[in-house]
Amino acid sequence: MRKITAGVFISLDGVVEAPDQWHFPYFNDEMGAAVGAMLADADTVLFGRKTYDGFAGAWPEREAAGGEDAGFAKMLGDARKIVASTRKLEFTWRNSEQLQGDLVDAVIALKNEPGGDIALSGSISIIRQLLAAGLLDELHLLVHPLAVRKGLRLFDEGEPSIPLRLISSEAFQTGVLNLVYGPAEQKAEGTYEDAKAHMPPTEQ
Repeated sequence: MRKITAGVFISLDGVVEAPDQWHFPYFNDEMGAAVGAMLADADTVLFGRKTYDGFAGAWPEREAAGGEDAGFAKMLGDARKIVASTRKLEFTWRNSEQLQGDLVDAVIALKNEPGGDIALSGSISIIRQLLAAGLLDELHLLVHPLAVRKGLRLFDEGEPSIPLRLISSEAFQTGVLNLVYGPAEQKAEGTYEDAKAHMPPTEQ
């Protein structure tokens, strides 16, 4: 079964909206390597419409320009790109197609197809739905050391809670934390009675 990974630029207060307005000062070689590693094994990229429009409006031109980011742009162009939208879409970026039918059902079918990993970049509404459905295998959070204080948060209010387990963590020189989470088998349980046994001892 194919693995689905999602990568998100996120602030310390949970904001994921418009990262182009705040994350570039923190983008260094370490972050570039982390982003590249997440996409290295993916041959399919799943998008929401707004995120796709942003990518399609920039990366084909960057590939054509032949600059330093042309190699990454070509990798995106060569990948199969599937866009979830409720309205009929027309595409000019190669290897792009519209997701057909219900999102969860379509993603289950994609996971069972042969091929490499399926990646998401941004597309928060899709990430939320896949997390809730238990279909996301890895959630890569690049946590930036600033509070944006306005904008869309990654997690909205709702029930039930979604337990996760930490797969790996790395601190970059910029102060960014590269945290990778996966689904947890079950929600952790415990009470204050359990916790107080671990309180630091005090002198009597």
